[in-house]
Amino acid sequence: MIVLEPFTANDFSQLIEWVDDERLMKEWSGSLFSFPLSEAGLRWYVEGSNDFNDPDVFIYKAVETATGVTVGHISLGGISQRDRAGRITRVLVGKSTERRRGICQGMVKALLRIGFEDLKLHRISLGVYDFNTAAIKCYLKCGFTQEGVLRDVVRHGDDYWSLVEMGILEDEWRAAQAG
Repeated sequence: MIVLEPFTANDFSQLIEWVDDERLMKEWSGSLFSFPLSEAGLRWYVEGSNDFNDPDVFIYKAVETATGVTVGHISLGGISQRDRAGRITRVLVGKSTERRRGICQGMVKALLRIGFEDLKLHRISLGVYDFNTAAIKCYLKCGFTQEGVLRDVVRHGDDYWSLVEMGILEDEWRAAQAG
């Protein structure tokens, strides 16, 4: 089972170790950070995060309960209290050898619970590059619906990456919980 705990400065070195090449950095964070990832570059990222009194962004590390080991990273940002909406970003299963074990699903489901139950959101969205088929399958299993594709939105080297937009509404999430 996966539990989410606040991501803090104590977790910077683990994330830096995981994000060890420029392509992975871009897949994980878009243009938010510059490569190589550094502690100085992460300090501003956590400022003001995880405050339920002033919800703007929630940044978590994913911990496997059986071992107590941190296995991933995930955040929920772009929170609009007026629209009751948020956006999942920066999803990462830490070690590539740990992928395809259900960690991503565990992280996403735990974050959806926070978004819909604790924050009372109505809609949660995300974007995933179209070549990341494993992530797309994970999000579909978590109840997301593919809503569209933004073509060639990011350039990496000589290639352009398209972004699959996905979303889930509170009623859809609640129906899945009941079933």
